[in-house]
Amino acid sequence: MSFQPDEPQGLFSSFIGKFLVLKGAVRELWVVFGVKILTIVAYGLVNSTLVLWLSSDMGLSDVKAGFVVATWSTVLTLCTVMVGSLADAVGIRRAFLLGLALCVVSRGVMSVSVSLGIALLLGLLPLAVGEALQTPVLVAAVKRFSTTRQRSMAFSVYYAMMNVGFAVAGWTFDRVRGALGEYGHFSLMGASLSTYQVIILLGCLCTIPNLIIVYFGLRPGVEVTDEGVSIKPEESKYLGEPIFKRIGLACRDAFRAWTRIFSSLWSQPAFYRFLLFLTLVVGVRLIIYHMYYTFPKFAIRELGPGAPVGRLFLVINPVLIVILAPLIGALTQKVSAYKAVVIGSLISTSSVFLLALSPSVFQPLADGWFGAILAHRWLGVQGVVNPYYVSIALMAVVYSIGEAFWSPRLYEYPAAIAPQGQEASYMALSMLPYFVAKFFAGGLSGALLQAYCPAQGPRDSGTLWLIVGLMALATPIGLLVFKRWIRVHEEGRED
Repeated sequence: MSFQPDEPQGLFSSFIGKFLVLKGAVRELWVVFGVKILTIVAYGLVNSTLVLWLSSDMGLSDVKAGFVVATWSTVLTLCTVMVGSLADAVGIRRAFLLGLALCVVSRGVMSVSVSLGIALLLGLLPLAVGEALQTPVLVAAVKRFSTTRQRSMAFSVYYAMMNVGFAVAGWTFDRVRGALGEYGHFSLMGASLSTYQVIILLGCLCTIPNLIIVYFGLRPGVEVTDEGVSIKPEESKYLGEPIFKRIGLACRDAFRAWTRIFSSLWSQPAFYRFLLFLTLVVGVRLIIYHMYYTFPKFAIRELGPGAPVGRLFLVINPVLIVILAPLIGALTQKVSAYKAVVIGSLISTSSVFLLALSPSVFQPLADGWFGAILAHRWLGVQGVVNPYYVSIALMAVVYSIGEAFWSPRLYEYPAAIAPQGQEASYMALSMLPYFVAKFFAGGLSGALLQAYCPAQGPRDSGTLWLIVGLMALATPIGLLVFKRWIRVHEEGRED
C-alpha cells in the first residue's frame, strides 16, 4: 500500500515537469517570448484605436472608417499568408527586422499625420506588410529555437505571452484616454498630438525596443535540434542576389506555389469539406473583430467619453484565456477538436446576446455589490453604475470561456482532415476565416454603428449586437447541421 501516498506527489512532479522542460532553453527562445509581448502590446494599442483615430482625427464617417479598416485587415491577412516565401528569401532574423522597421516607420507616420492620403499610403499600407512579416516569423522562430520535447510547452508559453500583451494594451488604452481625455491633446516638441495619436505613438515606441532586442539578442544562424544547438551562417534562397531582387523573386515563387497548390487541392474531396468547415467558422470569428472595430465606439457612446472600455473586454478576455486555455485543454484532451469547437463556439456566441438584452435587466447587479466591485473599485467609475458595465463584463467572461474551448483546437481540424503530406497547405488555408471575418466585420461595423449606435441621435445598441449574435450562430448551428459531411475521425480521441 506504500505506493498510494506517492501517487499525488508523482502527479504533481509530472505536472511541474511540464513547465521545467524549458529550463536550459537557448536564449533566443526567451527573446522570442519577450518580443512577442511587446509586439502584441503595439498591435493591440493600434488595433483598438484604429476606428476611433480614423473618425476623430481623419474625419471619416463610421461607414468610411469601417471600409478602411476592412480593406486594411484584408491586406494584412493576405500578406500574412504569403510572407513565408519572403522569410525564406531573406532569412528569419532579417525578415523580422524588416517587419519591425516597417512598423516603426508606419506607426510614426500615423501618430503625426494630419493628411488621410499620407496616413494611408505611408502608414496603414506599410503597417500591414510589417505586421504580416512578424507573426509567421515568430511562430517559425519558436519551432527553430526549441527541441521536440520543449516544443509543446514553448508554444503554450508563446500563446500566453500573446494574451499578456493584449491585457497590457487594453490597460494602457484606458490609462492614456483617462489621463488626456477622450478627445484631448498632448504637446510633444511643438506638435499637438490627439489622444488617439498618442496611443498610436506608444505602439511605435513599443516597437523600437524590439528592433534592438532582435538585432542583438537573436544570433544569426542559430538552430536547436534534439542533438544540440548549431550555429551556421544564415542562408537564404537566391544567395548572392541583391535583397530587393530576392524579395521580388520570392514573391514570384510564392505566387507560383499558390497556383500549384490550389490547382491540386480542388481535385480532393476532403478539400471541399475543409472549405465548408472554414466557411462556418467565420461566424464565431466575427465576434472578436467586432470587439475591435465596433465595440470601442459603441462603448464610448453608451458609457461616455473617457470610460474605461479597454479593461472591460481587452483585459478580461486575455487574462481569462491565459488561465482557462491550458486548464480546459488538459480537461478535454480526449474530446475531439470538432466537438470542442462546437461547444466553445456555442458558448462564445451566447455571450453576444447579453449585450442584446435591455440594460435594465442588469440594473439590479449594477446597483448591488457586483457593480460596486466592478465599476467603483476596479474601474474607478464614480457615481451611479451604468448597467452596460455589468453586461459587457459578463459578456467578456462568457466569451472567454467559449474561446478557451474552440480557439486552441481550431488548428487541429486541418491537421486531421488533410491528406498525408499536405498538412502545411491546409494549415496555410486555415487563415481564410480570419480573412473573411476581418473583411465583413470591418465593413459591417460602420454600417451597424451608423444605423443603431450613432454619435448623435437615438440609439438601439441592443439590435446591433442581436445582429452580430445571429451571424455568429452560423458556426455552432452549421457545424451541427453539416456534422455528418465534414467531421472526421481524430486519432486518440474518443468522440
